[in-house]
Amino acid sequence: MTGRDRKNSIKALFGDAIAPTPASPPAPASQVPDVKSADVQPLPLKPSTPAASAPSDGAASPLRAASGAVKAMGLSLNTIAREAEEARHLRQALEEGERVLSLPTSRIEASFVSDRLTAGEVDDPQFAELVESMRESGQQVPILVRPHPSEDGRFQVAYGHRRLRAATALGIEVKALVRNLTDDQLVLAQGKENAERRNLSFIERAVFARTLVTRGFDRRLIGDALAVQKSELSRLLQVADGIPEAVIRAIGPAPKAGRERWMKLVELFGTKSAVDLSSDEIGRATFRAADTDRRFELLLARLARPTETSAAKVQPSELLAPGGRAFAGYKRQGRVVRIEFSKDVDEAFLDALSEHVREAYAAHLKANK
Repeated sequence: MTGRDRKNSIKALFGDAIAPTPASPPAPASQVPDVKSADVQPLPLKPSTPAASAPSDGAASPLRAASGAVKAMGLSLNTIAREAEEARHLRQALEEGERVLSLPTSRIEASFVSDRLTAGEVDDPQFAELVESMRESGQQVPILVRPHPSEDGRFQVAYGHRRLRAATALGIEVKALVRNLTDDQLVLAQGKENAERRNLSFIERAVFARTLVTRGFDRRLIGDALAVQKSELSRLLQVADGIPEAVIRAIGPAPKAGRERWMKLVELFGTKSAVDLSSDEIGRATFRAADTDRRFELLLARLARPTETSAAKVQPSELLAPGGRAFAGYKRQGRVVRIEFSKDVDEAFLDALSEHVREAYAAHLKANK
């Protein structure tokens, strides 16, 4: 098609609203995308129609809406671009020595660092949907594995643990992209996949971060794997370190809990009775039968409930002289006893009282013996 024919076709689509532009020199051959003609189906152009005459008052005619052919052309070009990008990634993977294989699930083990607090259908109702989807349509996206660092013929998952479990449940092989990865690269790939899918709860990310710290990974690498800033990483570690691991695993992922309420739970675990109360709560049948978000709420409510000692308000009592005048204030909370005397109380009385207290305590000990 000549330049004039192309110009006439575009003018036919959009009318006279497009101002003429000077002809541009043809693009260099290096800038022309390498797309075969058979991959692009030509779209019919709208027949040329005379431009509408301008109104008598001199107002410009309104722009015409793009035709269905132009919209279809845009969709086709987007599809071509997307497929070209996918082909580029696949070609790069092949050039780097990667390959997609169908592997028996028995030859694949989980990552050396866990990033989930649940398995299968436990606290994960979407797992059943994934199994049914793979049963009906097959596995659409391969998992990422690396050759096992110490066992020949075996592999280790970087990401795709749920797809691996689904394939195991269906008794089928799993499609896997095999890539040589160091430990650091595996952690980054695992964290990046979870960050993009946004399917790890706050506490799962906290446990994942703590596990990596325990294994000696650099905190900057951990922050990159979780896509978090230094301050957020500190909060994740504060929660993971502030709550016993047994309690965290008893609660589960609790996706609705959120950071603020987990931070509140950390504060409650600062009390002496928190461990005993939490052990009692997670042992209850109602706790075990509840879903993960409800288990979090039950434990949070149990620890936030005031105990009898803390609930009893400390009311000061007055010590009265024979005439009815208060000469001291008396407060007691547990073993803590405080007496505050008025400024006009004779110091000789205070000395005598101190001696009397010592004598009274000595007499109490002798009587108990």
